[in-house]
Amino acid sequence: MPKLVWLMPVLSIMSATPAFADGAIKQTKGDFEDKFRQLEEVLPTPNVYRNAAGEPGHQYWQQQVDYDIDVTLDEEKRRIDASEEIVYHNNAPDTLKYLWIQLDQNKFRNDSLSALTTTFGGIGNRGPATSAASGSSPAKLSMGAIRRQQFVEDNELGYQIKKVTDGRGKPLHYVIVGTLMRVDLAEPLKPGKKTELNIDFGYNIVEEDAVSARSGYEHFPDDEREGGNDIFLLAQWFPRLAAYTDYEAWTNKEFIGRGEFTLEFGDYEVSMTVPADHIVSSTGVLQNPRDVLTSEQRERLEEAEDADRPIFIVTPEEALENEKKGTSDTKTWHFKADNVRDFAWASSRKFMWDAKGVKQGGPQKHVMAMSFWPKEGGDLWKKYSTESIVHTLEVYNRFTFNYPYPTAQSVNGPVGGMEYPMITFNGPRTELQDDGSRTYSLAEKRFLIGVVIHEVGHTYFPMIVNSDERQWTWMDEGLNSFLDGVAGREWDPDIPWGVEPRDVTGYMKSQTQVPIMTQSDSVLRLGPNAYTKPAVALNILRETILGRELFDFAFKEYAQRWMFKRPTPSDFFRTMEEASGVDLDWFWRGWFYTTDHVDISLDKVYKLRLDTEDPDIDYARERQFEKDKPMSLTVERNKEEGRKLWVERFPDITDFYDENDQYTVTNKERNKYQSWLKKLEPWERKAFERAIEEDKNYYVMEFSNVGGLVMPIILEMTFADGTKEMMRIPAEIWRRTPKAVSKLVVTDKDKELVSVTVDPRWETADVDVENNHYPRQIIPSRIEAYKSKRTTTGARRDIMQDIKTELKTDEDGEKKEGDDN
Repeated sequence: MPKLVWLMPVLSIMSATPAFADGAIKQTKGDFEDKFRQLEEVLPTPNVYRNAAGEPGHQYWQQQVDYDIDVTLDEEKRRIDASEEIVYHNNAPDTLKYLWIQLDQNKFRNDSLSALTTTFGGIGNRGPATSAASGSSPAKLSMGAIRRQQFVEDNELGYQIKKVTDGRGKPLHYVIVGTLMRVDLAEPLKPGKKTELNIDFGYNIVEEDAVSARSGYEHFPDDEREGGNDIFLLAQWFPRLAAYTDYEAWTNKEFIGRGEFTLEFGDYEVSMTVPADHIVSSTGVLQNPRDVLTSEQRERLEEAEDADRPIFIVTPEEALENEKKGTSDTKTWHFKADNVRDFAWASSRKFMWDAKGVKQGGPQKHVMAMSFWPKEGGDLWKKYSTESIVHTLEVYNRFTFNYPYPTAQSVNGPVGGMEYPMITFNGPRTELQDDGSRTYSLAEKRFLIGVVIHEVGHTYFPMIVNSDERQWTWMDEGLNSFLDGVAGREWDPDIPWGVEPRDVTGYMKSQTQVPIMTQSDSVLRLGPNAYTKPAVALNILRETILGRELFDFAFKEYAQRWMFKRPTPSDFFRTMEEASGVDLDWFWRGWFYTTDHVDISLDKVYKLRLDTEDPDIDYARERQFEKDKPMSLTVERNKEEGRKLWVERFPDITDFYDENDQYTVTNKERNKYQSWLKKLEPWERKAFERAIEEDKNYYVMEFSNVGGLVMPIILEMTFADGTKEMMRIPAEIWRRTPKAVSKLVVTDKDKELVSVTVDPRWETADVDVENNHYPRQIIPSRIEAYKSKRTTTGARRDIMQDIKTELKTDEDGEKKEGDDN
């Protein structure tokens, strides 16, 4: 049979990755590692609540909790006092003897678990910290840390629980455990039954800037009103039932600050009594507009429903007039919200308010997109806030389901960005100029558009697709960051959305990376772990592995299956596989359960040519191959010196072999070739003759998996004629040899390969592009000129300064959202 002859070994860079045992299967001979082993040994067993397809099972259940709350805001004391009536519906198959309730405001107490376990500087956090004890400069205490400590010392923080009774007014025994409260029921609550309890409570509102909270008040001392003004953002403000689930029972893990929330859906009626000149934005729909809005404002609100552009409900002039005055009178705003998992609101006399109606399909055919902001928001908010809401709804609806609530709101306040049902808190503002005008930078514009898209997007994940944020932060932050990247790039692709594969390479090769599946309070760097890496993974899954059609269908199936329900990671993984029809266990395992990174190296490229077995052809090729080799340096210099060969000096001693070489064909070789031809089967001879006639090029490419994370191999091949071709090799090429593979590539005879690039468009998050090229290329970089600081500690001081600068950049540069720990 014809054979392939190895020609020109042009590159050799060998590398290997260590193997490790994983799960229940242990490799005891050799070092093989199955990167494509099924995840079933890791994922929970399917059951009647969650089936093997990733759908809610036929006996799926979840609890329902309804709230009726009356709350009063005391502006001067910056305090709220409230009474809530709770109706708890036990839809579980279990009998409950007690209920667990979240008291999130207790996090701010100076004896809370959060306060007692917060570390200082870099120690126990990200890396080294300097201290006097180590012989270097003393550790530094920021003014922010001092301010936080002083605020906690000067204010009594946390809940004051005044009364806990059942529906008949009888006291119930309760025990407070940090940010949780256990309420013992008078009698066990059986499946299918409900119980009522009433809680009277109050607390002093934290100053958001002082303690870096998810909500609180912001003070404006320079306003004309005596004593200034405040914006109040109220969230995690009432005792809320902890979730009771089929996979964990009570989700009563302490609230430390980073891990967010998982809650039960229910119906809310909330009445807020606030100063009469305040404007309130809230989860739900205003039930008493005649009591709190002027006739002109009500008319504007009605006009905004069909407006092409946002219309002011409370004008800038009205807001400015409000913030100059102040009153001792109060008004009560009454809101109602159905089937929501939480409730938040905001109140201030500084708010102007605009709105625009959004028409869509589905039961909720009309949605009011609304924004509330003070004068400090300026034209930035006027131009972009409400329109960003509208854009978000249009894009997210396409990928999930039609927005099911009647309002979607963006409120400006001290919080950088936080989300609740129908309402979001967003921080960017304009800057006051010397002439009294206000302007905004490109960065603030991008920040506002990006944060509004992201936070409104959270209404879908996790406010409707109700994942457990405390356990699996990526299920809301990662999925939402992926979608806000889709929506953002449809708004302005030049804004850096942080979801491109290149955005995660630095983190994936770092020593601070932990698996995505790590619980949020233990993650070393929350931004890249919970936001960027899962978003990039989904982006790669959509654009590179599944393709848009399969991915979009499966993702929408997941969203619609788990709308108003509580999915777990296994439900997402299984749905994406079942609906796309593609086995993705290797992808989930590598991206979500390990800290492997992508680094595929192109180590060698061999050019091969088909051996025809015809000596008149093959011998001539071999002779030319020898001639093409570089001449011996010794022989070349002998010629330059004019040295004659012995046979040139004495030609009489030459023979046949001096005029003919080892590649000279004789009848012996020809007869052998003809004999070989006769032995071929007809189909073999036909295939052989065709191959000889086509005379194609054969290339063998050798790859090594340096980073350990298996991914598709994407090749861009450049040919001598200047043309290029793309080749996409699925990740399954690594299934039996996850460390190194070879691939035969065949091209037409007029397609002479001159170069190959792995992942030319940076689709796979490959961390090292230097080993992606054949032949190797000079990688462009940059060099900076600097003057070293001369200090008493010499070079060590410069190194430690670099470390501290890097740590500060990591801390401040992460996509931060309410991370108050």
